[in-house]
Amino acid sequence: MWRYLFNSGKLAYVKGRKPSVSCILCAIRDRDPAVESMELYRDDYGIVTVNLYPFNPGQLMIFPLRHVEDLRDLRDDEAAAMHRLLCRSLSAIADEYSPSGFNVGFNMGRGSGESIAHIHQHVIPRYGNEVGFVDIIAGTRLVVNDPREVVERLRGRFAR
Repeated sequence: MWRYLFNSGKLAYVKGRKPSVSCILCAIRDRDPAVESMELYRDDYGIVTVNLYPFNPGQLMIFPLRHVEDLRDLRDDEAAAMHRLLCRSLSAIADEYSPSGFNVGFNMGRGSGESIAHIHQHVIPRYGNEVGFVDIIAGTRLVVNDPREVVERLRGRFAR
């Protein structure tokens, strides 16, 4: 059985202490001071942000500017823009972190584990050395980098 070590901010989030906004991604879009934004890039259709509670260093989320809850409701221009942002994100992470692979996907609907109804795509870099002694001995997963550092490292990649 796996156990997870969370930073205190994640534990508060899991327990339901979240910013009092109707949609956290819309609040990021609107630059609401009630939420911590780790935005890396935005264009006329979407935003790329670092995940505040990453599974791995370099994990990003991509979401459309328009509040959409179902992937099938994206317009063609929004879907194409999301794909362009995905490709740009993959390149930025690959250049900065050199992962050995990626997991890319959406959680859509409460049954999928979705915690934010605004559709968003997870981009999770995977590394060959992910499993360490803590994973094996204690069945525990430890994320070893601060997402704020990721913002600083990747902002330059998106600026190019």
